[in-house]
Amino acid sequence: MRLDHIAYRVKDRYATYDFFRKAMGYGLGTEFQIEFDDGSKADCLALTPPEIRPSSTSNWVRTLNLINPDSGRKETVTYHSSPEIFVSDGPTGSIVGDWVEQRDGVGGIHHIAYQVVDVKKAMKQWEDEGYAEWLSEEPMVCPGLTQVFSKPSLLTGVIYELISREGDGFCEANVKLLMESTKGV
Repeated sequence: MRLDHIAYRVKDRYATYDFFRKAMGYGLGTEFQIEFDDGSKADCLALTPPEIRPSSTSNWVRTLNLINPDSGRKETVTYHSSPEIFVSDGPTGSIVGDWVEQRDGVGGIHHIAYQVVDVKKAMKQWEDEGYAEWLSEEPMVCPGLTQVFSKPSLLTGVIYELISREGDGFCEANVKLLMESTKGV
């Protein structure tokens, strides 16, 4: 399991992007708008980390061809680069805008996403252990991308996302469903 992305809901997505760009070297991956059935909107930026990352979860663990002089064995290294950043804003009356207003107009971290191999299996494990309740019974699925949100954790207060993906980026259809699942949370 590795940190996949951190999602922020903010008052001004471009000011937030400018901070991540200048202070941490993030780039702009994609920009899109989500339109909800009630006519409200959310504007979204997906930011890419400064490091080049493997596109497949199967490439995150590598066995080096070097021998550890102390043990005489090959070493296994797990790669963890910076997570993607997802930033959204929206007007008052929208899911994102209202969430930001409830936090004194500043916003903040909405959720933290962890990449897993099998979202449904991880959901069951977290349920069985009492770690999480889910905002939907089934994960949202797009080609190469499966995601689900927890309710705010009773242990940490954080909304967690479990995600299984091939490659970078986000699926607009899933983003809409995920945002709608958190309305009022």
